Amino acid sequence: MVKAVQTPAKTVAPQAYNKNGSPLSSQFHNWKTTWQHFCFPFFYFSLQENIFRIVSPVSPARLYCCYAVIIVLTGAVIALSVALSLSEKPEQVSVKNTYAVCPRNWIGFGSKCFYFSEDTSNWTFSWNFCMKLKAQLAKFDNMEELNFLKRYKGTFDYWIGLHRESSQHPWRWMDNTEYNSSIPIRGAEEYTYLNNNNWISSARIYVEKRWICSKSNSYILQC
Repeated sequence: MVKAVQTPAKTVAPQAYNKNGSPLSSQFHNWKTTWQHFCFPFFYFSLQENIFRIVSPVSPARLYCCYAVIIVLTGAVIALSVALSLSEKPEQVSVKNTYAVCPRNWIGFGSKCFYFSEDTSNWTFSWNFCMKLKAQLAKFDNMEELNFLKRYKGTFDYWIGLHRESSQHPWRWMDNTEYNSSIPIRGAEEYTYLNNNNWISSARIYVEKRWICSKSNSYILQC
């Protein structure tokens, strides 16, 4: 009597499926094929006992070369970003303004100090007053200084340093320099003042007006 030999049935591992009903093994196979054909085919994934392993079929020398290229490109991107950020900063322009350091109750403009009196007197007294302060009756060297005097004096009349010996002589400043006649002087007298209309006018020596003293200042503050 021959007994039938029963061959043990092969144990088939349970198959996992995704939501679409496709086996997960085929899906991982497709993923492996895709990564192998990617622009950096250095790694691909294989499923064994439900564990992912990273396998590198490329030689170490080639990997090191690629690492070096990546590092160089990263450094170049960082350097470019820093350069762009620096170029966007606005240029710092150094501007220097000049101010005269003047005594109390004096007004600084440019490299000069000016004193505007609040009292009135004749031209001679005004001249002596400025001399005691180691100054002179006001002298302007350019239009900027003249415009400053006009703005600051308000509506009052102020003696300034222009004078002459007679109508036949030129106008001179207190330091004896000749006036360049850049601004015409009104009137026929020998002593000048800035009138309430900001013109340079002439008057007799004994007329009482306010006065302006001026002096150069050797202490200049630059900032």
